[in-house]
Amino acid sequence: MMENAWLIPVFPLISFLFLLLIGQRLKENSAYIGIFFTLVSFVFSVAVLMDRLQGPTYKAEGTWLQIGDTSITMGIEVNALNALMLVIVSLVSFLVHVYSKGYMYKDERFSVFYAYLGLFTFAMLGLVLSPNLLQLYVFWELVGVGSFLLIGFYFYNVEARAAAKKAFIMTRIGDVGLFIGMILLFWQTGSFEYEVIFTAVQNGELSVTMITLTSLLIFIGAIGKSGQLPLHTWLPDAMEGPTPVSALIHAATMVAAGVYLVATMFPLFSASETAMTVVATIGAITAIFAASIGLVQRDIKRILAYSTVSQLGYMMLALGSAGYVAGVFHLMTHAFFKALLFLAAGSVIHAVHTQNIEEMGGLWKKTRLTGILFLIGTLAISGVPLFSGFFSKEEILISAWMHGNYILFILAVIAALFTAFYMFRLFFMVFGGDFRGTEKSIHESSAVMTFPMTVLAVLAVCSGYVQTPWFGSFLGDWLTENRPELGHGHIEGPLWIMVLTTVVSFFGIFIAYKMYSQKSWSRDWLSGALPMTYTFLYRKYYMDEIYQGTIVNVVKVISLFCKYVEEFLVKGLVALVVSIIQSIRKMGSSLHNGQIQRYGTVAFLGLAVLILILAVSGGYLG
Repeated sequence: MMENAWLIPVFPLISFLFLLLIGQRLKENSAYIGIFFTLVSFVFSVAVLMDRLQGPTYKAEGTWLQIGDTSITMGIEVNALNALMLVIVSLVSFLVHVYSKGYMYKDERFSVFYAYLGLFTFAMLGLVLSPNLLQLYVFWELVGVGSFLLIGFYFYNVEARAAAKKAFIMTRIGDVGLFIGMILLFWQTGSFEYEVIFTAVQNGELSVTMITLTSLLIFIGAIGKSGQLPLHTWLPDAMEGPTPVSALIHAATMVAAGVYLVATMFPLFSASETAMTVVATIGAITAIFAASIGLVQRDIKRILAYSTVSQLGYMMLALGSAGYVAGVFHLMTHAFFKALLFLAAGSVIHAVHTQNIEEMGGLWKKTRLTGILFLIGTLAISGVPLFSGFFSKEEILISAWMHGNYILFILAVIAALFTAFYMFRLFFMVFGGDFRGTEKSIHESSAVMTFPMTVLAVLAVCSGYVQTPWFGSFLGDWLTENRPELGHGHIEGPLWIMVLTTVVSFFGIFIAYKMYSQKSWSRDWLSGALPMTYTFLYRKYYMDEIYQGTIVNVVKVISLFCKYVEEFLVKGLVALVVSIIQSIRKMGSSLHNGQIQRYGTVAFLGLAVLILILAVSGGYLG
């Protein structure tokens, strides 16, 4: 079946092309086209995964370009990592397609939305299957195009247009780093192929300096796509897109691409201790940075967005701490519980028609199923025992501790405390207490929306068990099978880490319960005792203002300077040349006015001048 894996991204591409051509005629029936083709992709992905579980890596390539003796190839590769990613991406995409049928059914551009979903899914699946850096880069950019279209879907809103441009530009900054790193690797090894690059690294053909440089440049690309500091500000603004888009981007596709890139290039990163330290440090700082912002936000989708940034930081911390399995494991569990949380948030927004959690409350009684599903996702992301997030987060903390990153370990533990607190703050404010909004007709979402959430809820509970001693650490052993450069399938850590993570999670939940459910503790203690700190967090550390006052304004000044150079210097010189030529033209044209007398006069004058010249020259010669 692996030899047919190339068909997996083709199906959503067919959906995109089909809906682009005749989607307007199908209207709401467009959903069935998108759902069908993504379902077929998912079925094929599962079949490929089953095949890969029983066999070795499969690779098929053909020559794309021939430059001298160098061949540039394109094709597919199915290894353990991308076989897992194929299932994650296609499953979440399929569920989002189903969910969108209920969430977007009144939208005038319904078919266009499904066409964009198909393009986005095709790009991510193509990225995952790529066997070399060049092909990955092609689909990497196509993922950026798809995100631009989906984030800016409500293009008639100023905020949506600005968010789409912001996402596109900021991720392009990271992409420049990836492109330069990719070119440097090609210069050093003569190939874009992963195997050739990794072999060159293992054989010492690349200097440590070059390995570090290329690793960091590639990591810049991952920083942009996965919303790590300092290129994170686009990700919360991406909430301007429809909620199903948020679930797709934040769970299994675009933001996962950066983590997937670092995991794919792990043999390169692991050869440089400096690069690994940078990855781990950026990840840990991003985790606590984004979690602290989530403590005080009021928009339900932005809270979840900052939780995504924080969780991606955890994944980078794991990879930078030599925890390859831990990073990939959390990537998988996060895809399920974060997609669940976003879809459940969409169900809430669909019911109350606001994103402000201050205008919600009491929804447990009115949307009980959504409340239960949201609670499952909240428990998973908070790291409560027996839920998937507990197992993957513990694996990350063990990796950080065993690798000697003690300070980063402490930051990650604090971020875990913040996560449990702000997620249950969100839960209690949305589903607990009394309703504080104005919407009258609040009701549970339809089955087409609750079904995908139910599937994701089951996965949010069960997916963590594939990497536990009870199942022989199956996922890790399979991911690292016959690849010692990826590390061990499971790292045994001290028991106190598990106890600590459990205590921290429950302590965060306890504080949120006291403040927002029981209300025996003041919820305004931070804004009252430390108003500047509260404002600092609410304004997101003023990162947007800093960028606006520095980079954006500097670019504007440079642009204005270039504009004036063009207006007054370049255009002035052009106008001067044009003026001179036009003057000569006018002088010449004035001699051709159709008057025979003037023509005769000019002819006789010319003849007289000619005779005079000949006479003078003849006399001189004589």
